[in-house]
Amino acid sequence: MKYRCKGNIKGQKHQGWGMNLYRNKEKGYLGGVCAGLADHFDVDAWVVRLFTFGGFLFLGGFCVMAYIGLWWFLDTRPAEDAYEYEYDERQHSYRPKKMFKYSDSANVRLRRAKERLDEATRRVTEMERHVTSKKFDLEREFSKIRD
Repeated sequence: MKYRCKGNIKGQKHQGWGMNLYRNKEKGYLGGVCAGLADHFDVDAWVVRLFTFGGFLFLGGFCVMAYIGLWWFLDTRPAEDAYEYEYDERQHSYRPKKMFKYSDSANVRLRRAKERLDEATRRVTEMERHVTSKKFDLEREFSKIRD
């Protein structure tokens, strides 16, 4: 039985293996592997470097071989427009699509939208209460006298 590759390895490597997984030579020290993994998993680069150093201490040659393998298998990070983007509702902006960052379920998003709407309604009610109060009228009259 023959197995066929769906695409060539060079094309998959250039596309970040379909997971936006690249080396980041701009932020990296040696080959950009740790910085690229940090970008992919959305953590600081020093955290990945700390784990890599710990892996080197405890696993020795295996960690070195894994680093060299990732250096060879991962392509350098392309221009920003080559990323796949998705909308992040919490930050209200687009960000590169991550492998383990799934969007929240519809129930969670609706609950969050309801909470934001309730907060806006509460603030508008407080503002209306203040504007229609006698204290507001009195402060407005005093400000007219001062001017």
